[in-house]
Amino acid sequence: MQLELSKEYLERLETAIEKRDEAFIRESMDGEHPADISSVLYELDTAQSKYVIDLLPREVSAEIISSLDGDTQRKFLKAFTSAELAELIPYVDSDDAADLLNQQPVKFREEVIALINDAETANHIIELLHYDEDCAGGLMAKELIKANINWTVVQCIEEIRRQAEDVEKIFSVYVVDDEDKLLGRVSLKKIILARAYTRIADIYEDDIIAVESYRDSEEVAEMMQKYDLETIPVVNIQGKLLGRITIDDVVDVITEQAELDQQMMSGLSQPEEEDDGVLTSAKARLPWLLIGMGGGLLGARFAGFFEADIKLIPAMAFFIPLITATGGNVGIQSSTVVVQSLTNASFLGNSFYNRIVKVLLVALINAAVISTLVFLFNILTGSALQLALVVSIALFSVVILASLMGTITPIILNRFEINPALASGPFITTANDLLGLAVYFGVAHWLYNL
Repeated sequence: MQLELSKEYLERLETAIEKRDEAFIRESMDGEHPADISSVLYELDTAQSKYVIDLLPREVSAEIISSLDGDTQRKFLKAFTSAELAELIPYVDSDDAADLLNQQPVKFREEVIALINDAETANHIIELLHYDEDCAGGLMAKELIKANINWTVVQCIEEIRRQAEDVEKIFSVYVVDDEDKLLGRVSLKKIILARAYTRIADIYEDDIIAVESYRDSEEVAEMMQKYDLETIPVVNIQGKLLGRITIDDVVDVITEQAELDQQMMSGLSQPEEEDDGVLTSAKARLPWLLIGMGGGLLGARFAGFFEADIKLIPAMAFFIPLITATGGNVGIQSSTVVVQSLTNASFLGNSFYNRIVKVLLVALINAAVISTLVFLFNILTGSALQLALVVSIALFSVVILASLMGTITPIILNRFEINPALASGPFITTANDLLGLAVYFGVAHWLYNL
């Protein structure tokens, strides 16, 4: 049953916290999913949330804390002593524990690790703290099940039973040699169906896909998407098995990257969180607003060069917003598609020129439809034939050029290892405004012989 997040329940819960009604709090949250409890805690202040957390089972409390977003988690953990946090650490995977501690001051972090009773858990966390959070080593968890290639099925089953409490989800058993080098994997189905004294060497699969610990997190996500993996083992340069990355960690990476790209395409120079201060939000938004303002001023000065043409044909001014808006929209559409496609490594492969041809064909169809509709509208509303032709020809040209620019610009930025999301939003809009004006007045000069 999903916990009902209503105004009435929140008021009742706050009253229960104030009156220290432990029975109501435990009863209302008993059996609820940690994610649903988290949504309730977001509505409470830190002191109230801490009181509720202390009443819940340790495994539930640990999962709730590890699932909180970064800023909320950092603020919330300030309410915990090192001993309290050390009690929760064994109930979360080692990668989540390392993420929790990585955000803490060094002294507090060392105090927590020193208070962890399980030496193996503490060692796992210490090892993971050495990795950057944006690489495979920073994503991996140490909890996994491995079997020596010389073992029998019986020995492997005993190992599964021994580690069952530590490993929440068992997808397969990794096979290693005497030096802990990863050789392959064996599925649980094969283990169950095999005879007791069958050797692992006879039933394991050696066509396993692994990732080195130094690989970028985006590269890991791409591999898991490409090969449709639920988990991927992590090895060091020598091929020794270090840990594994599960799909839930990769989903977080994909989500974060999508949010970052979306913000950059919207003109934010740095990630912006909901609870950021006024100055922080302004600082994130201002750079691209200034660039957009500069582009607008440049566009105004550029249009000023054709002031004499506008005086001769004042009606031309009416269609300037149409030209610039269409070019900007087409450019953003094209760049957005390319930015999404660039996550696929094969995008810049042999099919690149085929994709460019496709972009041109799509642009030709869109340009023909738009320019024809605008031409008919102008004729039916009484505009001069010559002006209708200028606007339609200019629109046709702008759609083609803006589409090409929106396609090529992200690819060029990607080639120079600059985030291609920068190609969208203010950059493309401003550039296409200038391009549209140049094309519009160029066509007018040609048809009017100005």
